[in-house]
Amino acid sequence: MSEHITVTGGAGFLGSHLCDKLVALGHEVLCVDNYFTGLRANIRQLLDNPNFEALRHDVTYPLNIETDQIYNLACPASPIHYQFDPVQTTKTSVHGAINVLGLAKRTRAKIMQASTSEVYGDPEVHPQVESYWGRVNPIGPRACYDEGKRCAETLFFDYHKQHDLEIKVVRIFNTYGPRMAENDGRVVSNFIVQALKGEDITIYGDGSQTRSFCYVDDMIDGFIAMMETDKSCTGPVNLGNPGEYSIAELAENIISLCGTRSRIVYRPLPQDDPRQRCPDISLAKEALGWEPRVPLKDGLRETIGYFRRQLDMR
Repeated sequence: MSEHITVTGGAGFLGSHLCDKLVALGHEVLCVDNYFTGLRANIRQLLDNPNFEALRHDVTYPLNIETDQIYNLACPASPIHYQFDPVQTTKTSVHGAINVLGLAKRTRAKIMQASTSEVYGDPEVHPQVESYWGRVNPIGPRACYDEGKRCAETLFFDYHKQHDLEIKVVRIFNTYGPRMAENDGRVVSNFIVQALKGEDITIYGDGSQTRSFCYVDDMIDGFIAMMETDKSCTGPVNLGNPGEYSIAELAENIISLCGTRSRIVYRPLPQDDPRQRCPDISLAKEALGWEPRVPLKDGLRETIGYFRRQLDMR
């Protein structure tokens, strides 16, 4: 059944892939984005589709539309971008949540919050389970994002309890794939661009810190599976790939796949950078019937191909 679906942050990395999938499924999709980190190029392939519409709008201001479902993805997600204007980052998470929840309350729309594994901070529990409350520095350089997302989760559950709103909350772990921004400072895009340019690959810390890397197509399938659950499944639910790799292993994989002679150089680890990050996805398997399918090397090949085309276009 076709729905009217709103995707905030719809011109971003994850949002544009979600818009693609929802339009392909036959829904009418409104992409809402202020283009701070989103790009019109990410949604160019949809602009002539009669089931797709793009609206330039900042979610820190109220949105007056009609909709059946809302995916709230609006917020810069990489440290370079979210630390550029930390006050605005917090406003996007907090005021943005209030505004989209107000919209959902008026229209009785089902609404999903794209939260983050950053709510766990630098965790003492490994792998991270949804019941873990986290270890976040509330006044550190990452707090505008970490605490903004934690507050957004609070607002979602309070609207659910107070106004009987149908909510979904997913906690996204590291995701990669085509349409990542070249300059966003995330480890996969950094390493690939450095390798393709034949530059040194920069590792912050000693490279032993670990991450899990989920390919974007798998993540989008997780979003839609979560939205399709019944009212009793509010989350939060971890979405990510439980395969755990050290940053040094990731760098070596990318050097090999790019066929480059890049050397690895080491720099100091930034403040509050987590030492370990890996999801326990038992709940996602049970409640959504979801788990990632794309192996890291296959996803990296697709992503390297994307960045190679981007660099060749210059």
